[in-house]
Amino acid sequence: MPKTIDPLFASEATAARLLDMKPDAFRDLVARGHLPPARRIGNLERFDLAELQAVIRGEKIGGGEMTW
Repeated sequence: MPKTIDPLFASEATAARLLDMKPDAFRDLVARGHLPPARRIGNLERFDLAELQAVIRGEKIGGGEMTW
């Protein structure tokens, strides 16, 4: 039986889906600095899922209150 691999990074659409929100809402939170920006990996832009989890859990909020 194949072992499941947990992704380290995700596309914008996947990251938004993982947070159960529409891509537009996700993009807005990123643009306003409430969520961390994507990282460039070659020609791809991907979101660090560990960073997103840390923000959502309140472990990594950079100098401000998060408003949803």
